[in-house]
Amino acid sequence: MRRRLKYVVLLISLIAFVAAAWCIRYPMHELPLKSTPMQFSISAGSSLRSASMQMVEAGVIRSAFSFEVLTRIFGDPKNVKAGNYEVEKGITPLELIDKITRGRNSALAITFVEGWTFRQMRKMLDENPALKHETMGLSDVDVLQRLAVEEPSPEGLFFPDTFHFNTGITDLNILRRSYDLMQKHLAAQWEQRSPDIPLATPYEALILASIVEKETGKAVERSIISAVFLNRLKLGMKLQTDPTVIYGLGEVFDGNLRKQDLVSDTPYNTYTRIGMPPTPIAMPGLASLHAALHPASTDALYFVAKGDGSSHFSRSLEEHDRAVTRYQRSGRK
Repeated sequence: MRRRLKYVVLLISLIAFVAAAWCIRYPMHELPLKSTPMQFSISAGSSLRSASMQMVEAGVIRSAFSFEVLTRIFGDPKNVKAGNYEVEKGITPLELIDKITRGRNSALAITFVEGWTFRQMRKMLDENPALKHETMGLSDVDVLQRLAVEEPSPEGLFFPDTFHFNTGITDLNILRRSYDLMQKHLAAQWEQRSPDIPLATPYEALILASIVEKETGKAVERSIISAVFLNRLKLGMKLQTDPTVIYGLGEVFDGNLRKQDLVSDTPYNTYTRIGMPPTPIAMPGLASLHAALHPASTDALYFVAKGDGSSHFSRSLEEHDRAVTRYQRSGRK
């Protein structure tokens, strides 16, 4: 009996020692952030457990359980505040607890809109006074080199979203976050793509998604528009989409697309060239990425705007010509 009691006492002592060592080391141990600074969000109404899981998913902490236990010991577990946060290398679990329970979140934000070009994105960055400007005056190629991005063109590589930040953060930091987010979404959509899609690489999917983004008037039609272009690619037909021609014109475009523009050959003129343009023409959102890789089941080859934001889809040229006459006498698609 005494021997068993002795083992119990030793076990309890060992547990107490390990717990004490953990309480001393873990709270002050630097968190192993994947990058710095790192941003994450805690959604409204989150409990401590839910907030901990969100931080694990964001890569801020490794163990939701450990952080939850520490917060219950040293923090205020019932006072976790929702918001957008930013942490930097060197932060400890105790400092993180203080941040999320006192609501010391990021108050500044910048938003990039679906369908914007990289030129529009850079203009928004240049005009934001709260950012530290490291790209202003650099060429697009120089910006890509600073980001260690190998693609020759920045167009379409960045994800349109709202990014929260603290004063003094660089525009390169925002660009890196936007780029990483696009790569994450693109990889996920490519992994789950529908079978028999005539696209060889994720980059080709990004190009198509950018066209879908610019061509879609009503969100419910994205997958049908994607299917039209994919059907044309399968048959070796020209895509004949105005937004690519407009993009190819660049700053020369004055808002009026003329017949001469459609016959003047450029790498982006899909009326004169078969296949897709060499790069994306805008930054597509998640819905357009999904549509590009999950097209609707249809054999439509044509569509024309009806004037109310929606489109009329046709399977034959004859049907399409009738739709053009009805909805858009001067229409081209």
